[in-house]
Amino acid sequence: MDQALRTYLVVTGAYWGFTLTDGAIHMLVVLHFHNLGFSPLQIAFLFLFYEVFGIITNGVGGWIASHIGLNRTMLAGGFLQVVALGSLAVDPAWLSVAYVMTAMALSGIAKDLNKMSAKSSVKLVVPQGENADTRLFKWVAILTGSKNTLKGAGFFLGGLLLYLIGFRWAMGGMAAVLLVVYLYVWWALPMGMGKAKAKAKFSQIFSKSSEINLLSGARFFLFGSRDVWFVVGLPVFLASVTGWNHIEVGSFLALWVVLYGFVQAGAPALLRRGHKGQGPQGHSARNWALLLALFPAAIALALGYGFDPALSLIIGLFAFGAVFAINSAVHSYLILAYSDQDKVAMNVGFYYMANAAGRLTGTVLSGWLYQTQGLAGCLWWSAGFVLAAALISFKLPQVSDSPAVSASPSE
Repeated sequence: MDQALRTYLVVTGAYWGFTLTDGAIHMLVVLHFHNLGFSPLQIAFLFLFYEVFGIITNGVGGWIASHIGLNRTMLAGGFLQVVALGSLAVDPAWLSVAYVMTAMALSGIAKDLNKMSAKSSVKLVVPQGENADTRLFKWVAILTGSKNTLKGAGFFLGGLLLYLIGFRWAMGGMAAVLLVVYLYVWWALPMGMGKAKAKAKFSQIFSKSSEINLLSGARFFLFGSRDVWFVVGLPVFLASVTGWNHIEVGSFLALWVVLYGFVQAGAPALLRRGHKGQGPQGHSARNWALLLALFPAAIALALGYGFDPALSLIIGLFAFGAVFAINSAVHSYLILAYSDQDKVAMNVGFYYMANAAGRLTGTVLSGWLYQTQGLAGCLWWSAGFVLAAALISFKLPQVSDSPAVSASPSE
């Protein structure tokens, strides 16, 4: 096995292990504190620092990685998640709102260090040469799609562990397993991976090309459109209105994310014919966003006209998930395609800073909107966010027209 493929497999395996715990911790916190009588808005605020510190981490994470290497930022993310999980495996009397928000802040830092490191690494290990763009699209789609499949499994794991062994033991057990995973990653990853040849200045964090800025803006609204109804509104609606129990809610959301991940991993095959064997272009992000906006609007209309809420959500959510997965795969390819190798970590960090800001906005709005306007209100806001992403995407250039792509690695 060559070194590039071996590194890719280690990075992907580490990302899988981390993602299982990331999905599980979300489901455990939402369901556990819903059981304790927290309102939807209070539950949303438990994730406030998770998203805020994710924004900060993405902003500086790429700059840090360009100085110390992607292997070290990935390890830092893994070990921080171990600390976050362990800090929640304490006496329940300690679990005040402020305490949980602080633990989730550590988890947010960990998650975005890990994600930025894993996705930036793909750009570095993909062999260059003929068909490099299609190979890049395939490898990043597999990484991202498999990650989302595992996050769905994490949702199920969280609901199952809460039911079987309770909140405290679930957190402690996951911390122990993840510690073993990242001790292996520490041994297996090559040192210095992703260090820039020329040290970037801190001021360059916000100095981006127009295509990176536009794609980041579209990413903000795309992921805000998902989380504005998915993070708090949907699981609380399923638990309180449809009467589903923890296992049913966790299993349904897990199945959704698993299928979402499969679609995302298969996006290169789905899109190959339309792109004549090449990777997606700027107009791809626009077209898929316009299609996506139809689905939250359709679900909101179905709920408004009195259709069966569970059936409307099941059909609508899976349709939304399939198209959202392709949108996300296109974005994940474009950010790497628009970046040259020496700046990939900083560009990906900036891009995921916008991603985290969109999720933060969506998370807070999800709790507030569900409490004031119900799930239908969340869905109409979701449709509006997707349309905003589509409008921004109208100005995205073709990949071949991007200066970062057309330049040689030495330029």
